[in-house]
Amino acid sequence: MFGWFKKNPTSKLRKELSALQEKSMQAQRNGDIRAHSQLSAQADQLWREIQRLEES
Repeated sequence: MFGWFKKNPTSKLRKELSALQEKSMQAQRNGDIRAHSQLSAQADQLWREIQRLEES
């Protein structure tokens, strides 16, 4: 009955993923390849978590 009040568990994670990807892109544009690599790795890990949650 109250199913429409439940938030999608991945919506917050997707927002975080988008923010990480944006930061990664800005780091790459500024020439900070090390930060770009670290942020990309974090974004990749977060994406795997989102996929895992959506499968279950």
